[in-house]
Amino acid sequence: MKKIAFLAAVLAMSSVGMATAEERRIIVDAVGMVHAAPDMATITLGVTNEDAQASNAMQATSDAVTKILTRLDEMGIETRDVQTRDLSLSPVWSGRNSSSGERPEISGFVASNSVVVRVRDLSQLGTIMDAVIDDGANNFGGLSFGIQDPAPLEAQARAKAVGEARAKANQLAQAAEVTLGPVQMIREQAGGFNPMPQMRAMNMAAEGGVPVSGGEISVSVNVSMEFLISD
Repeated sequence: MKKIAFLAAVLAMSSVGMATAEERRIIVDAVGMVHAAPDMATITLGVTNEDAQASNAMQATSDAVTKILTRLDEMGIETRDVQTRDLSLSPVWSGRNSSSGERPEISGFVASNSVVVRVRDLSQLGTIMDAVIDDGANNFGGLSFGIQDPAPLEAQARAKAVGEARAKANQLAQAAEVTLGPVQMIREQAGGFNPMPQMRAMNMAAEGGVPVSGGEISVSVNVSMEFLISD
């Protein structure tokens, strides 16, 4: 019994010590953010054709996409930067006259295909967009800008986040009149990339090309840090 009582007392003292250690910490969150001009763009475009015959609609769409792919190759876009997707063929139904009880009938077919293109030379962007429109692209799914190698920017943002967290912890320690101790834990949370069109604009359009502006990309890293309180 004495041995059991002794062990229970030791465990109780350990629990109190752990709780005290947990209470004597400063925990802060911070965000590090850096900005850079984009060096890559991603275009999503599509071709859609309608015809009374399904084969004709699909053939017209396929011909246009083939022409677009050939043009992109001629303009120096690498195969790894081009992807086709969302190929579809759907019926077009005639209107239904509910008063006469008529059933809708298939009046034609719509064939669609999409092409996603990464453009690594932004000086070509406007010219490329003009060219694919001339070659038959009649749907535009969007344009986004990015960074080809984000690792250096992420490293800068990470260092900035840690510096911000340490500065915040020092402020809290001074306000509480305690001494900031060593770092006990650093946790990085998901950051991200965000376009900032209101920042410094960069004109991407070649003469006569579609006018587009890349603005800037913000790269952010979030960190959470725990510091011991020394006294």
